[in-house]
Amino acid sequence: MRSHLLNDTTAEQYRRSVTDGVERVAAKLATTDRPFTGITVDALAPRIDEIDLDQPLHDTGAVLDELEDVYLRDAIYFHHPRYLAHLNCPVVIPAVLGEAVLSAVNSSLDTWDQSAGGTLIERKLIDWTTERIGLGPAADGVFTSGGTQSNLQALLLAREEAKTDSLAKLRIFASEVSHFSVKKSAKLLGLGQDAVVSIPVDHDKRMQTVALARELERCAQDGLVPMAVVATAGTTDFGSIDPLPEIAELCEQFGTWMHVDAAYGCGLLASLKHRDRISGIERADSVTVDYHKSFFQPVSSSAVLVRDAATLRHATYHAEYLNPRRMVEERIPNQVDKSLQTTRRFDALKLWMTLRTMGADGIGQLFDEVCELAREGWKLIAADPRFDVVVEPSLSTLVFRYIPAAVTDPAEIDRANLYARKALFASGDAIVAGTKVGGRHYLKFTLLNPETRASDIAAVLDLIAGHAEQYLGESLDRAS
Repeated sequence: MRSHLLNDTTAEQYRRSVTDGVERVAAKLATTDRPFTGITVDALAPRIDEIDLDQPLHDTGAVLDELEDVYLRDAIYFHHPRYLAHLNCPVVIPAVLGEAVLSAVNSSLDTWDQSAGGTLIERKLIDWTTERIGLGPAADGVFTSGGTQSNLQALLLAREEAKTDSLAKLRIFASEVSHFSVKKSAKLLGLGQDAVVSIPVDHDKRMQTVALARELERCAQDGLVPMAVVATAGTTDFGSIDPLPEIAELCEQFGTWMHVDAAYGCGLLASLKHRDRISGIERADSVTVDYHKSFFQPVSSSAVLVRDAATLRHATYHAEYLNPRRMVEERIPNQVDKSLQTTRRFDALKLWMTLRTMGADGIGQLFDEVCELAREGWKLIAADPRFDVVVEPSLSTLVFRYIPAAVTDPAEIDRANLYARKALFASGDAIVAGTKVGGRHYLKFTLLNPETRASDIAAVLDLIAGHAEQYLGESLDRAS
């Protein structure tokens, strides 16, 4: 079994095995003509259930053959131009190369003596990002597993900085369309169910700062503690960007921690055209970025950044076997001192490889392309009498609803939209997401693929309308 260990004696075997895997994936990518095969759970599950994991195949070629049957053939392929569903991006080749390198070397980014250069590369990328944001010379941060962890850590720091003996008094303010991880974080941090105050949004799905000011004043009057305001730069459903400068003013006025969840909108940090859309982010106390959304990186690649590096001490714990306190005095850079995680992948390498190959402008150009595509898509949907579109895009998300000419029952229209999404997924021709607006079911395009064209959007709209019309026709037949 030692022949399977990666070391100096198995380097050639490693090369052959990985090359075989890469060639198979490359062949699959080259021949994929739709984002999904449409396979059902009931059809796929028995294939996997019948595999006996206690009976190995002993040959990577045979394992790859099996993998083709249970995974590669039916995977959801985000690189396809008609994958329009969630915040999943096609990935750039330099980052995939970085993934291969980091997996093989397998550095752990918790301590210097497990990562060395990896530690310094991650720190350099954190500095690069904080400079792009404009957080100032005392800024710092650390890579995380994703936006949920980044938001959790930011709110942990905010809780500790609030300096109160009563957790029940703490309040977090976030818009009604903010990410669910805000409420989840509040629960994990031991705050009460009423800790998150939901602030209404305007027509463009942006936080209403007048309502925020009113709630902050009420908080003070009631003897409560405004722990944090979470502003969103790119909401999951609408891509909307809260008015960051106005929110920053209110946070300063009320002495409240300002966190910006830019998990989606962080691509604007590299934008050549639209960087001004997140003006005000430089005034935040903490920021979440997901490079694996709008920087075209493989999952996972995320970070939490802070204006004041000293606040990261709230996540620090010293263990004698790992990072004893004396290492701080010796100026040994242990990233575990800043992180909620201990063992941590060298995910920063993917972004490093990308920047060193493409440059920030290359990333920004790709993100600008999908933002421009969303603008084209919005014009198409707004001009199509079959659909109702909710808001003009701030980033690259479009939320809309099929509206049949002859049906007025909102519940029946809901069912038609739900059916259309399900039927489209089952066909494998395209994948779209869904959400609710005002209690009604809507469909959603999340555009993160620069290879998607307006013609793809138009074609998918026709498919949606066709499936919805089929449902309504069958519904009328059943009713008659």
